[in-house]
Parts: sequence; C-alpha cells; structure tokens
Amino acid sequence: MRVLFLSSWYPYPADNGSRLRIYHLLRQLSSRHEISLISFTDEPVSDDRLRAMRALCAEVKTVQQRRFKPGRLKAILGFFSTRPRSVVDTYTEEMTQTVLREATRFRPDVVVASQMDTAPYARRLDARRVLDEVEVTVLYEAYARARSKLRRFRAWLTWQKLTAYLRSLLYDFDGYTVVSDAERRRVIQATATRTPVAIVPNGVDVEVCARIVAQPKPDTLIYSGALTYGANFDAVNYFLREIFPLIQAKRPGVKLFVTGKLDGVNLDVLPRNDGVVFTGYLDDVRPRIAQSWVSVVPLRIGGGTRLKILESLALGTPVVATSKGVEGLDFEAGRELCIADAPSEFANQVVRLLEDHALRETLSLAGRRAVTARYNWSAIGQSFCDFLEGIVQGEGAREYEPVHA
Repeated sequence: MRVLFLSSWYPYPADNGSRLRIYHLLRQLSSRHEISLISFTDEPVSDDRLRAMRALCAEVKTVQQRRFKPGRLKAILGFFSTRPRSVVDTYTEEMTQTVLREATRFRPDVVVASQMDTAPYARRLDARRVLDEVEVTVLYEAYARARSKLRRFRAWLTWQKLTAYLRSLLYDFDGYTVVSDAERRRVIQATATRTPVAIVPNGVDVEVCARIVAQPKPDTLIYSGALTYGANFDAVNYFLREIFPLIQAKRPGVKLFVTGKLDGVNLDVLPRNDGVVFTGYLDDVRPRIAQSWVSVVPLRIGGGTRLKILESLALGTPVVATSKGVEGLDFEAGRELCIADAPSEFANQVVRLLEDHALRETLSLAGRRAVTARYNWSAIGQSFCDFLEGIVQGEGAREYEPVHA
C-alpha cells in the first residue's frame, strides 16, 4: 500500500513518548508498505535527521509548527468557534497545501493522521483515513478535577467543544486507534461513535533494551520524564514533598535522578533537597535507567500509557508506581511491578526494594518477561499494519485488539 503519514512530531530522534510511538509505527509500516511522511517540526531538521527518516520513508517533508498561544488573536477568536481553540490557533495553510500537493503526487491508499493536531489536514483527502492515538482523558480529568465553579464551567465548555469536534472528526475517518481499552471506552462514551477502533498500545524496543548492560548503583532512584510536561512536574513535586522525605528517613544516602528537558521550568518551586539530581536532557536515557535500583512513577494526572514504565521494565529496573501511573497497562501488581497510592505506602514499597536484593531480582526478571510478551513494538507495529490493511480492504467493521508477542 501507499501510506501518507501526517505527524505532529518529527520522529527522529525518538526522544519522547510521541516520537517513540511514531518512529516505531513507521518502522513497522516501512517493512510492508511505501510511506510518504509529512511532519510538523518546531525547529530546523538537520540532514542527519532527514536521512534517518528517509531510510524508512520514500518521501519526507516538514512544515514549521505553529504552537498554541492562548493570548494570540486567533486563539481568542477561537472562543466563538465550534472547534477547540487550539485547533483554530494552530492551523496552517502551509500544511494544508503541502498535504494536498503530496496526495496528488503520491496517490495514497490510506492516510494516517497521528494525533488530533494533524486530523484537519487529512479530512479533505480522497483516500481511506485513520486517526492514530485518540486521547481524551487529560481534558476529561481537567473538567472532573476542577474545584471552583468558574474553573469547572470553563473546563466543562472545553470538554463539550472537544467531544463535539471529535465526534465530527471520527465521522470523517474510516478508523481510529487508542492506546488502551480504558481510553477506547472513554472515547465511545463521549462521542457515541461507531467508527472502527484498534487498541494499539505504546511499546518498547525490547531487543535494544536487552543489549544495554549497566551496573545498578546502590540506593538510586530514577524518574524519567521532562518536567516541561505538566503531569511530570506534578509527579516530581508530589514525590519530593510527600514521599521522598519518608524514604530518606530510612535510607539517608538515597539519590533521586530526574531526567529530561528543563527549558523554562522553574525548579525553585520544587522543594530543595540535596538528594535530588536533575540531569537535564540525555541523548539516551536508557543507560541511566539501567543503572538505577528503582524507577518511581508517582503520577497523579494525565492519560495514555507510560513509556517510562515499559522502558524501565524492559531494562530490568523494578518499578513502583501509582494506580494512575499504570493506568491502561496490563501488569500484575506485586509480581511484575509495585503499585501504591498513599505516600507512606509508596515510600514503604520503595524502601522494601532498596533493602531486599532478592526481591529486586525477582521483580526485574518478571518485569522483563511481562513487557517482552505484551509490549514489544514489533508485535504492536504489525497489528497496526493489519488494522490499516483491513481498513483499505473494507474490513473496517471489525474491531481489532492488540496483538502480543
């Protein structure tokens, strides 16, 4: 097939969750089909980065991304639109024209719009259309968690506008994907859509992770996630205020490493603690994870599935997470990872792992086996290919489930 893939993130280097998903789906698609990639980018793309994607795609084109700015005139006018303000404000005619020209030249059998940012540009094309990674949980939770009447009303309006927009989008698409069954249920409940859906979870490159060898360092914890993302910042802030002091009381020498970009992040808002190291952006975070005794994931908000958990388990690093952190993932608590929500229980689980070498080894082995069986990108990518092929062949009425290795 000829697949026109529209991406909201330039996929290489695959250094965050969205890029990782897009890159690995493209890898699997390229093994069976011809791909033309059109991607938004927020910075110039070097020749090396272009070559990396041209190894997978027959054509690669980029368009400068227009980031959402709530105070901009178009965003303000978006209050009076039936579409979400972010859609109104970030729309670019350059992307529209680039997509139309490439569709005329390439004549795709199917168009994949990755995330809702790219959906408007696929709607006008005369081809089968699939919307990848539909996600509504974050906005729903913003509405559900709003405290004041004013905030709750504004969040409700945003939620109503999003669901109405998504309902109209899915009417124009032949299929869509979500990362978990919980997300699938949320989308169907919010939109009453009957558009065919595939559960295509996020995954991990287990083969590459298996080749990374590192000596774990005693009493080291890691949180892998850029604090530029609100859910990550909230998780680290919560951990440092409520949980880390409890761990330090029992293990005074413990160190927490927080990885990821810090651009524009005000670290002064976080509690000061000599046991915390902010590494900043790392070209490859996996060796740092593999060197850690425990990966902590104290998430309280957000949606999707947590690549930080999958990567940690694939590297053999035991995980302690909140119920929110493992939402949408298929793991057995106590056997493949640890789950705790109350600060004291979370701290106790971490301390127990730090003090028990045999338990760390047991969880490490079980976690590796579980993630290899259920979240291997090779198997996930092939199920995604199967879904697209079914859509093109007119088998869209069938509902696809994830395929595990």
